[in-house]
Amino acid sequence: MSKRSKEQDINLYYWEDEKNKKIEEINKRRKSQERERRIEEKKQQELDDEFDFDNETVIGMTNKNKIKMEEQKRREFSKKQRKKNKLIKKIKKVVKVIIFLGIIIGGIIFATCSPIFNIKEIEVINNNKISSEEIISISGINKDENIFKFITMKSINSIKQNPYVEDVKIKRVLPNKIQIDVVEREAKYAIPILSEYAYINSQGYILEIAANELNLPIINGLTTEEEKIKPGNRLEESDLTTLETILKIMASMQEYEINSKVTSINVEDKKDYIVYMQEEKKNIHLGDGTNLSNKMLYVVAILEEEKGIEGDIYVDGDINSNFKVYFKERI
Repeated sequence: MSKRSKEQDINLYYWEDEKNKKIEEINKRRKSQERERRIEEKKQQELDDEFDFDNETVIGMTNKNKIKMEEQKRREFSKKQRKKNKLIKKIKKVVKVIIFLGIIIGGIIFATCSPIFNIKEIEVINNNKISSEEIISISGINKDENIFKFITMKSINSIKQNPYVEDVKIKRVLPNKIQIDVVEREAKYAIPILSEYAYINSQGYILEIAANELNLPIINGLTTEEEKIKPGNRLEESDLTTLETILKIMASMQEYEINSKVTSINVEDKKDYIVYMQEEKKNIHLGDGTNLSNKMLYVVAILEEEKGIEGDIYVDGDINSNFKVYFKERI
């Protein structure tokens, strides 16, 4: 090979190498430019995502506004739903009330028209003085009438017109029975009026005017006017106060079992209540009705000591002071 040929080969080699380097540098610059371009495009895309240039609104803010609007819509929907639910509940309540009223009305119609509820039995309980027939008669309740048609309070008031009736209860026992429960007043004392006696109870109610067939203790000296002494009436206030003292006297005597011996009580002098015992043939002067327990001790002792002797026992003074109890034989 000639020298010139060798130089050409060497130059050609170097030229190829230089060419390759230039190509490589161009490719690098191209890749770098491409990378920078992609970076710019990416940045631009990010800016586009953050900002809407057509509406000149930041997208993040738009999203917040959308969220607020959606929340507002939800609240409005929830409010409407609540109103709707309330309306539905009201409608349901109205429907229930209508159904309930319908059932009641239907039941009332059935109860008042069905022969199943016609009265077949009327029972009177706890009555002693008044007969069952009399109570049923004045009650106004009749057999074979509907058990719901009579007015309970009206029947009760009618029965209470009888002076012996203190209280009364009427019970419907379904389907066809009526029970009348009576609380009666009990005659305890007799008051002389003309040729008969008025029976009274412990509360001063006048129960009946008749002969003293019950052999009750007779109270003499009461001030209630005769025209006011009628069955169903009550003694006047002053006599009710006197009656309270009599009840205390009888309760004290009951403690010593001598109350059953009392024939009459004279109350004309309120400072000296006089108890008469026909069996013992004695009057007992009790004074104003105070300190009864101590007085009864002396009365019981004298009744034992002076048994069968007619006379008067005087315990009408202040036993706790200097008064001396004594017995005065009647000659």
